[in-house]
Amino acid sequence: MSVKAKIGPSILNADLANLAAESQKLLDNGADYLHLDVMDGNFVPNLTFGHPMVKSLRNKIKTAFFETHMMVQNPAQWISPMADAGVNLYTFHIEPVDDVCMVSRLVQEAGMKVGLAIKPGTKVEDLEKYISIADVVLVMTVEPGFGGQSFMADMMPKVKWLRQNYPNLDIEVDGGVGPKTIACCAKAGANMIVSGTAVVGATDQRQVIREMRDVVQSYLK
Repeated sequence: MSVKAKIGPSILNADLANLAAESQKLLDNGADYLHLDVMDGNFVPNLTFGHPMVKSLRNKIKTAFFETHMMVQNPAQWISPMADAGVNLYTFHIEPVDDVCMVSRLVQEAGMKVGLAIKPGTKVEDLEKYISIADVVLVMTVEPGFGGQSFMADMMPKVKWLRQNYPNLDIEVDGGVGPKTIACCAKAGANMIVSGTAVVGATDQRQVIREMRDVVQSYLK
């Protein structure tokens, strides 16, 4: 199997006033990429940050892999600004989008990889016709836009279905994932792990990242 275990901390749980330092610390402690949650207060009832902050972060952190998780009503609107801000992977939700293929093509033309995300209430089969244009598929394991929710283990059949049907696909999970729930995700077939508080708030970030990656890698063999 060509997919690799990757741990991407969600910096939304970090001290946003010291975001560059906090992000660099996560990378120094072994994070494979940074997961940036962008919410518009429309698609989800929360508001976070936009491309100016991402660009500021990129100016401080030159080479790390940035994923923006676009929890927005109109993801096409932000493709060009996020590409300009230095984003590598542009992950957007298929639910509000009429033409997923067109938006994906625009993301590719802007020089970014394509990530397709689904909320807990969306059937995984709804993704099937788009898998060929996706670099990453994100299965939400909480309802997007709300913090502090419990991990939804009943989302794992989606991950399992994706891994069985697309063995070389990068499959990401996001929401309530930490040392206590990582085995469940890894066993189902997820290889890209978004973790917020469990990593950012850990006393020993390096140890938590390493242990989670080891669990995922053990199931990928």
